[in-house]
Amino acid sequence: MITTETPANATRWQGVLLDLDGTLLDTLPDLAGAANAMRQDLGLDTLPAAEIGHYVGKGVDLLVARAQAGNMAATETQGEAFERARQFFYTHYELLNGQHATFYPGVFEGLRAIQAMGIPMGVVTNKPTQFTLPLLERTGLAPFMQTVVCGDSCEQRKPDPAPIFLACQQLNCEPKLTLTIGDSVNDALAARAAGCKVLAVPYGYNEGNPVTALEVDGIVASIQAAAQWLVNNQP
Repeated sequence: MITTETPANATRWQGVLLDLDGTLLDTLPDLAGAANAMRQDLGLDTLPAAEIGHYVGKGVDLLVARAQAGNMAATETQGEAFERARQFFYTHYELLNGQHATFYPGVFEGLRAIQAMGIPMGVVTNKPTQFTLPLLERTGLAPFMQTVVCGDSCEQRKPDPAPIFLACQQLNCEPKLTLTIGDSVNDALAARAAGCKVLAVPYGYNEGNPVTALEVDGIVASIQAAAQWLVNNQP
């Protein structure tokens, strides 16, 4: 768990939990690069990055399965062929992770504003630990986070609420006094099941679907706007 000191919290909010890919960082260039390198290793043609972006959101295994098949409906995450593809993907993504990832507008401004309020923050992501922690360090996001829950931290990943509950436990905050911020249906479902408030940003992946269809407490243009939402909406 990553720790840092924050000022005293003057609001009723006890914690803020943020998704990573598609919420804080646009990691698609690195993910698409690794997926297409994997496909080339398998003797397959490359796919447009935008198409691969639709495959992102439910963990690396499903991303690999979808990218290997070139099909959004692919679900096979077992067997020799899948394991071979996953190993190719992991090898390439280990090298690419963070190289071309970029911040969405307002991320640092929003994180600094939340930090200034004294509200502890954490990342809850479906990305494996071996990729998440180096990415947070390389991008300078690690010092903002008091906890990091990854796709292999629990037996279940989002949309299951287990990672949210674990993050709340580590931050010592009640779910009902915790705000989650994400870009996809997985974030919305996990937050709702955990009893948290949830905001969506409109610029992420969400498997190609608009966030306007999600059951959330609000849609905000940026993390900076989410910080203002915290001020205007007490739990």
